[in-house]
Amino acid sequence: MKTLWALLDDRAGNKSQVLGVAEALGFPFDIKEISYTKWVKLPNCLRGRTFIGISKKSKEALQSDYPDFVVSAGRRLYPVARAIRKASKGKTKIIHLMNPGCAGFDEAFLMLIPEHDVFNKNAKNVMRTLGAPHRITEKKLKEEGAKFDDVLGGYPSPRLALIVGGSTKTSPFTMEMAKTLVHKVKACTYTSLFVTTSRRTPKEVEDYLKESFKGKSCYFYTPSDKAENPYFGFLAHADKIIVTGDSISMCTEACATGKPVYIFTDSMNIPVKHQRFHKGLYAIDAARPLLKTEQKFEPNRLLMTEEIAKKIHQMDEEA
Repeated sequence: MKTLWALLDDRAGNKSQVLGVAEALGFPFDIKEISYTKWVKLPNCLRGRTFIGISKKSKEALQSDYPDFVVSAGRRLYPVARAIRKASKGKTKIIHLMNPGCAGFDEAFLMLIPEHDVFNKNAKNVMRTLGAPHRITEKKLKEEGAKFDDVLGGYPSPRLALIVGGSTKTSPFTMEMAKTLVHKVKACTYTSLFVTTSRRTPKEVEDYLKESFKGKSCYFYTPSDKAENPYFGFLAHADKIIVTGDSISMCTEACATGKPVYIFTDSMNIPVKHQRFHKGLYAIDAARPLLKTEQKFEPNRLLMTEEIAKKIHQMDEEA
């Protein structure tokens, strides 16, 4: 049986993507938590195939029993993956998510680069993906659905899940946006509403959403709540989903459920790459924009993570 290391740093989105690929491959895997030093800010061309930029404790956890595969994500972790491959004398195959830049690009067994990112390099070790890899599978939805049956199972259908992100570097999530969102949600057909906010949701927006949707038919969760996060339970129990367009990961995960997904972008300063991503989802009927009136449609489920796993297994067999 092949072995695998999943490299995880402090970025939640990257963690989810790495774990999604690791779980989909079906190999036994160890999680390697990586913490950084100030030297991680050096460009990858200087860090090379070294452990420069990670803590002593992180280095010590990567010194022996090198795996067949290592999965990493983002610019900062690619030199670490290269250093592992070097230490293993080429045994370890690198699966890397997102473009880490030009340094050592050809050393990866497979690079997973989103279609919404500009990328002009013609390389055999590249697979373009629609959205981000994730942890949503039929099995996980069943498990999470069962875990939250006592909490969510009693809410009558149709059930609508509202997944709210928040402010980004390029755009604050304003009260005007919140009011528009509430108006559009209330125009949809549902009996029960599941709402979750994120750490990026402004407090005044969160309070406004709570007040707007308060009632017995609404289950509202915030990151500050002491209860277990029901996010996956929401996705499992919902009949349809509304998600704000500021997060590629949230949109991808929603579309992986195979349920109707509506993306809210009104007045949001959506980056061009996010716009390309949304258009890609609309083009394959994995989602629709949230308009003034609800558009009923039969969605195509986004199975990107499963396709990635199949690609890796096929490449490994041919290697």
